[in-house]
Amino acid sequence: MALDELDRRIIQATQSGLPLVRRPYEAVGAALGISGEQVCARLQAMLDAGLIRRIGAVPNHYRLGFTANGMSVWDVADERVDALGDRVGQLPFVSHCYRRPRRLPVWPYNLFAMLHGRSRAEVEAQAQQVAALLGTACRAHDILYSTAILKKTGLRISES
Repeated sequence: MALDELDRRIIQATQSGLPLVRRPYEAVGAALGISGEQVCARLQAMLDAGLIRRIGAVPNHYRLGFTANGMSVWDVADERVDALGDRVGQLPFVSHCYRRPRRLPVWPYNLFAMLHGRSRAEVEAQAQQVAALLGTACRAHDILYSTAILKKTGLRISES
């Protein structure tokens, strides 16, 4: 599927977020001169074709009261990291979890899980739950706390 002019306009209209109204796809469609149903159908076709990866909310954790945000890093046995990582990623307090290559001898960690809490004590309690789930497959871990809010955006299509 090639990106046509209408798809490009839909992406441009939604890439910074959907309108905060009761029927956001109808609002986008009205701005583009098409129906909300057409907006949804085109977005679904772009998802199915792999032109876009996802449509989702990007919460501001700080504004929601989650001010202790820590990337927990884990040194997990390679033969178990995929299966255990899937389980860690399903925990309700983990927003994302992924495997990364080690960078020995400096960086032994191969599993990363973002934890969000209202305090560092809450995040540390969550890390203890992760450690219990990983059990003896985990040799070491640490928590790297956020010190600033970074703007999270993906690729943007310009209007030109």
